[in-house]
Amino acid sequence: MSAAMETTGFVMAIISWLVTGTALANDHWKISTVSGNVITSQRITENLWHSCAENSASMVQCRDFESLLDLPSHIAGCRALMIISLLLGFASIIVSLLGLKCITVGSASDQSKAKMALGGGIVSILAGLCCLVACSWYAYRVVQDFYSPQYLGMKFELGAGLYLGWAAATLAILGGGFLCSAVSRTKSNASAAAYYGKAPQKIYTAKTETETAKSFV
Repeated sequence: MSAAMETTGFVMAIISWLVTGTALANDHWKISTVSGNVITSQRITENLWHSCAENSASMVQCRDFESLLDLPSHIAGCRALMIISLLLGFASIIVSLLGLKCITVGSASDQSKAKMALGGGIVSILAGLCCLVACSWYAYRVVQDFYSPQYLGMKFELGAGLYLGWAAATLAILGGGFLCSAVSRTKSNASAAAYYGKAPQKIYTAKTETETAKSFV
């Protein structure tokens, strides 16, 4: 059962890493809303890297965010968190692969492999949390600007890229939890080693005076 859970967690970690990369590259983190507009000539979409405009003829023009120092703080922070999430997710895949029970690598013991799988699970959870914080932070700013009466700029709605990010974060956290089930292997191995490694205990009994006298005859 533990091996099946670890394998499932490893597959979920791989899928999560791929979906995280897809979410990061997706153009639709936020989409211009049509609420209150009778006629819309173009649709504006933005992500962490550029802003795109699509007209009624389906012509798309994109403009990159050129200055890193001129970026809003939430966009720069979300960029960093998503990149960290990708790096942690890749590290989790490598470490978890070496720690799977069904994979044999050199002369590594089952207990050391279980520790590697546990470490990979923890890293996967951290990757999921980074992605979750980035997407939630970005979504919070979109919703805040949408409902703020002081915001006079164009208003946006949540895009598909955010939902992909939330899905990737969920997969990473669940997959990391399944990989952390490898801790049961370390505990079972430790208890087995403690049981079988005990030296047989010697039992001493007091001899009677008759037995002691016979031993000297």
